[in-house]
Amino acid sequence: QLVESGGGLVQPGGSLRLSCAASGFTFDDYAMSWVRQAPGKGLEWVSVISWNGGTTYYAESMKGRFTISRDNAKSTLYLQMNSLKSEDTAVYYCAASTVVTSLRDYYDYWGQGTQVTVSS
Repeated sequence: QLVESGGGLVQPGGSLRLSCAASGFTFDDYAMSWVRQAPGKGLEWVSVISWNGGTTYYAESMKGRFTISRDNAKSTLYLQMNSLKSEDTAVYYCAASTVVTSLRDYYDYWGQGTQVTVSS
């Protein structure tokens, strides 16, 4: 099970940190990803982190603004989001896969999502 938290309403230029708590599987056996879905749009991959945190990748539009991290001792994934823009408004999901990938077909577990709204 994956449970996201930390979403909310933030002004443009602001910051939020999302969390994703994992249970029911061996967290550090899995790479973890963040995926988002903006209103009326399809799913968009955001970022992925390897099982030990040693490798990270970001979608181009998030580079330099978002930071993915994980704490395996707490079985928790994070996404630090800075310099938020209105176009970052979306439901953010975390997902687990046995490989480092941006392809949703490889995700074994999904969270229920947390809403992030960037608006003044």
